[in-house]
Order: sequence, then structure tokens, then C-alpha cells
Amino acid sequence: MRTKIYWAATSFAMAVMTVSGVLAITHAAPMMKALAHLGYPAYFANLLGIGKLIGVAVILAPGLPLLKEWAYTAFSITVVSACYSHFCSGDGFMALEPLATLLALIVSYRLRPPDRRIENFNHLAARQRTELRRPEAVENGLPAQG
Repeated sequence: MRTKIYWAATSFAMAVMTVSGVLAITHAAPMMKALAHLGYPAYFANLLGIGKLIGVAVILAPGLPLLKEWAYTAFSITVVSACYSHFCSGDGFMALEPLATLLALIVSYRLRPPDRRIENFNHLAARQRTELRRPEAVENGLPAQG
């Protein structure tokens, strides 16, 4: 069940980021109108779109645990910034709409499988370093490092 919830939340968040990233890169009229309303220059669409699509690729790709941490962080900052930008532009309760994506990101981050977590990779690396330093490793023909 945990895996299904993870993939549902991740799919929703990545779909939102992919669609908005493509709209930004292609300078689609609705996206450009929204960015202008929020006070952003047109060139910001390129930065936003490329960043979103790279983040989606990183989160969906296997491995890359450190980059996944950065992608989740960047997406969270982007979504909170969108919320704040809409609020400051007088959009009222529409400013809260990006929080649905933030909630999906939080659920995705918290429920991600062990092979997508950086702490598991750090633990394995530390364990491998410890095993290489053990005297038995030298007896077995492995070089001792330390």
C-alpha cells in the first residue's frame, strides 16, 4: 500500500512539474500570461522550465540519491514561491492551489522506497569502508585502507 501511495503522489507531482515545465519552455500563452501577471520577465520561463524537467528526470530515474534530495528541495522552494507570488499578486485563495503539489511532494518524499533514500547509500558506503579496514580483509587478500 505504501508503494502505491508513493507512486500516486509522485506521479501527480511529476505530472504537474512536467506540464508546467513544458508550458514554460514552449512559452505557451497561458504560462507567459501567468508569469507576466506575477511580475516575472519572459526569460524566467526558460529557467523555470528547464529546471523543472531536469528535476522530474532526476526524481524518476533510479539511483542518484543526492540529486533526488536537491530536486525535492528545489521543487518545494518553487511551489512555495509560486504560492507566495500568487498571494502577493492579489490572487486570493488561488494562491493556495500550489499547496496541493507541495503536499504531494511531501508524501512522495516521506514514502520513497529505501533505494531512493540517501541515508541508505551513506550507510552502505560507511559499511564498505569499515569492512576494508578490518584485519580479516588483509588476510583474505584485500588491501587494507585507512
